[in-house]
Amino acid sequence: MVKKDFNEGIEYPIDGVLDLHTFHPSETHSLVNDYLNECLRAEIKEVRIIHGKGKSVQKSIVHSVLKKNPLVSSFSDASPEAGHWGATIVTLF
Repeated sequence: MVKKDFNEGIEYPIDGVLDLHTFHPSETHSLVNDYLNECLRAEIKEVRIIHGKGKSVQKSIVHSVLKKNPLVSSFSDASPEAGHWGATIVTLF
């Protein structure tokens, strides 16, 4: 499934993996929430959000958003094979 962001005219796949490398931190809050909503619609219950390792700015924002999102059952750092602390695995209700 592909979701179109009508504000930006950008299409991105709804496949359970969201890579934030090409997005500005100011876009993270709405992007993560929108993506999780679309994953739930597509019946995807486990999502990997790639935020990178860097200074952990994106990771902090992502975790803040996840703590407040009622769709999120749990989240944790990814396994070493899936990005370790540069990615977060999210389980949706």
